[in-house]
Amino acid sequence: MAAKPKLYYFDGRGRMESVRWLLAAAGVEYEEVLFETAEDFWNLIKSGKLMYDQVPMVEMDGMSIVQTRAILKYIAAKYNLYGKDLKERTIIDMYVEGMRDLNDMIMLFPFSLPEEKQKILNYILERATQRFFPVYEKALKDHGKNYLVGNQLSWADVQLLEVILMVEELKSGVLSVFPKVQEFKARVSKLPRIQKFLQPGSPRKPPMDDASLEAVKKIFKMDKSLFLQHVNIQIK
Repeated sequence: MAAKPKLYYFDGRGRMESVRWLLAAAGVEYEEVLFETAEDFWNLIKSGKLMYDQVPMVEMDGMSIVQTRAILKYIAAKYNLYGKDLKERTIIDMYVEGMRDLNDMIMLFPFSLPEEKQKILNYILERATQRFFPVYEKALKDHGKNYLVGNQLSWADVQLLEVILMVEELKSGVLSVFPKVQEFKARVSKLPRIQKFLQPGSPRKPPMDDASLEAVKKIFKMDKSLFLQHVNIQIK
């Protein structure tokens, strides 16, 4: 029996959360090695397993896989969540790359300067409702199927549901003018593997709070001032 994939990260969402979502959608059980201290992270670096000395890292199939998109593409391809041919994979990639842009804005939001938070929140919601969700509303309407690409669940569908729920955590009711996206959310949320992942007690991580934010800064020894500047530059 093959070993379970092993995920190396801190105890929070970050870039690993999309990996957790995709493995859950594939029905794959996994283990997590969660850093508690900077020493835990440094010990992984010293092991020589981390290309670029960065996480997330996933150990599976005899490989130590780093770089989020490389991890996600491998999982999607391995578990038939990456389309039936090159054309479908390209369409999935286009959807996913757009969702990643929105995902990154939301992921970095907790790190923003207090005096900038409202402006950044408004920016994220404006982008979500005027740039991104209209694309998926049109795609679902034009495609006329239950899923974004082809007629079966793909990486793009899993990523879209994750992003929808993240935006709704920032503001409820954002889907009110997107009926097809609302239907998509309801439909995909009811798929047994997804429904299981959405239940309390699953490996799904909660939104980052102040305590987890401070833990992340200590583990990765972040320079707070430089990091906050970087976050806010991305929005301006």
